[in-house]
Amino acid sequence: MTTTSKRKIFNDPIYGFISIPSEIVFDLIEHHYLQRLRRIAQLGLTNIVYSGANHTRFQHTLGAMHLMSRAIDVIRSKGFEITDEEATGATIAILLHDIGHGPFSHTLEYSLVEGVNHESISALFMKTLNKEFDDELSLAIDIFKGNYHKKYLHQLVSSQLDVDRLDYLKRDSFFTGVSEGVIGSERIIKMLSVADGELAVEAKGIYSIEKFLVARRLMYWQVYLHKTVLAAENLLTKILKRAKELASENVDLFASPALKIFLYQSHSSKDFQSDPTLLDEFARLDDFDIMGAIKVWCDHEDFVLSKLCRMLINRTLLKVEIQKDEFDRGIIAEKQAQIASKWKLSDHETSYFVFSNEVVNRAYSQKTDSINILHKNGEVMDIANDADLLNISMLSDPVKKYFLCYPKNA
Repeated sequence: MTTTSKRKIFNDPIYGFISIPSEIVFDLIEHHYLQRLRRIAQLGLTNIVYSGANHTRFQHTLGAMHLMSRAIDVIRSKGFEITDEEATGATIAILLHDIGHGPFSHTLEYSLVEGVNHESISALFMKTLNKEFDDELSLAIDIFKGNYHKKYLHQLVSSQLDVDRLDYLKRDSFFTGVSEGVIGSERIIKMLSVADGELAVEAKGIYSIEKFLVARRLMYWQVYLHKTVLAAENLLTKILKRAKELASENVDLFASPALKIFLYQSHSSKDFQSDPTLLDEFARLDDFDIMGAIKVWCDHEDFVLSKLCRMLINRTLLKVEIQKDEFDRGIIAEKQAQIASKWKLSDHETSYFVFSNEVVNRAYSQKTDSINILHKNGEVMDIANDADLLNISMLSDPVKKYFLCYPKNA
């Protein structure tokens, strides 16, 4: 009888060799729920602008797991006790933090399942896995939800300076080639500490934190909220909206079995809790279900659906204008009238091709959990009140911009 070694290593392009810290972590990585993340793009349709941005949620998950192990080692080295059980719990919590993402990550966050975010679905996956693993994930779930008494362990998973953000900024920067997102994640982790039971950064690491916050602001405008990315991702959400609208009218649509369940039926959070099979159906969904359907829908008899799909597949995207002020309603109405006349569409159908919305970029929020700076004398200060290189409080002010999408040559 042969046995499989569970002390595997991954060769990661960002950190080099990544070790798996425990057998249960290996078993979770091997589980089909987590393996599904190999088929979900980390950055949705960002590769339509940055061709190298083809990395997956699975790669990000392993990277965040690695940084969690590094952070735990650093905090332990500074005299704070973290038991092996707590270390495993925190590692599992970060490993599974994105497991609830649907196809194309944030792009279709509420398109397939209305009113249910990926964090809620992640919690449901964890609950299901906990039963399968004989309650070995109970501590991880408490840490994930912020119910464990050591608050800093939850903050490593979810906060304004968590290992999730430390990985995705560096990873997204690497794969997009946008150098403004490069951060000193190793330096930041080495400066981590604990003060009054909460995560803190030693004062000598303050400039690395400032650069981290600036990098986050820049990455949002240059990558995550890039105007062409906005055009592509809004196009994708419009496609799913039209498909669900047609499905509600019992129009026949090509779709995988799992996708059909979410196209032809509406599901709430209560449905997931009352019907265990629904979570398994969601686990069968990934980017390939969506793109496979869109390729077929290019030839659907519904003009709106087929036109939207061809625009996405052929990258003949909607034109995008972006500005600080709301767009004049008269201008929007004029463009809607042009398209309605040109393509003989109703007002409702035209709304799929001409629309305006807003995006908000906030690099730091003083209203939520703060980033604590720990000084040698034991004093702890919010970085917004402590930074001297630039005014961090300015980064906490949300920057709102408005965009208008409409067909080119309209």
